[in-house]
Amino acid sequence: MEGNELPLSCPTLTTRPSYLELHARGELARRALQLAGMYRDCRLCPRDCRVDRARGELGFCRASEEVKVSGAFAHFGEEPPLVGWNGSGTIFFSHCGLRCVYCQNHHLSFRGDGEYVTSRGLAEMMMGLQGAGCHNVNLVTPTHYLPGILAALDLAVPMGFRLPLVYNTSGYEKPQILEFLEGIIDIYMPDFKYWDPLEAARYSSGAYDYPEFARAALLEMHRQVEDLEVDGQGIARRGLIIRHLVLPGGVAGSREVLRFIAEEVSPGSYVNIMAQYRPEHEAFKHPVIARRITAEEFKEVLEWAKGVGIRTGLPGF
Repeated sequence: MEGNELPLSCPTLTTRPSYLELHARGELARRALQLAGMYRDCRLCPRDCRVDRARGELGFCRASEEVKVSGAFAHFGEEPPLVGWNGSGTIFFSHCGLRCVYCQNHHLSFRGDGEYVTSRGLAEMMMGLQGAGCHNVNLVTPTHYLPGILAALDLAVPMGFRLPLVYNTSGYEKPQILEFLEGIIDIYMPDFKYWDPLEAARYSSGAYDYPEFARAALLEMHRQVEDLEVDGQGIARRGLIIRHLVLPGGVAGSREVLRFIAEEVSPGSYVNIMAQYRPEHEAFKHPVIARRITAEEFKEVLEWAKGVGIRTGLPGF
């Protein structure tokens, strides 16, 4: 498949999310409680801060145990299989465990703008997006609030919630935490930002281990949901979507990232190679990334993708 073609339709694919069964046998509530226990010695993300968020201590992400949301709406700027005709029901969570110097949403990731919501409030938010006709609920930067999100989902199911869940993440994830999400998340959408640990540390707040965790996370995500599947109308129902943002000066290590995806994850992976980088926040303090990418840089990355056999996905926004 070339350019912006979608994966083959799967008309027999069920629209019944597997989290319904987990809720019915109490497994969803059990996992929410297990994850909530980690707030007392927080190790939800690779930062492993080990702070007691239940007692008000704050770690690297600066998030408390209360879920904080900056907005929820039908988003039409996501990948076409998520957007369809009614939009992706996107919930933006405040704070972030990665905090890149060029973050376009630095008011959320660094400042933590937003409003606190209860589990019931979050459940009602999910129901509102379903009522608006959205094709999925898209959880943006959810890792540090997983206990509250699962608790909200457990409340939303009896209300009639049935949409696929999208896990929209930086890719800085621990596989052992992702295991808690098996059978809950229908669509994983991680970034794969860097190949080189030094570049990751330089531009993402010292996260030298980002490439290691991102590789392991992609493998675990693909194990759970495999390649992207869409229904007869081209709407995503299950699978993996990988985002790769092309950065100036080869900072992202795009050639190696794409080779890993094709050879170790799946050559059938849906990969969105994105061209929309712009220097935001503190990017101007770093000369290498203090500019937009060139057309030649982007074209080169697209050629690398084709060279390793990747065909499914967008050429960029």
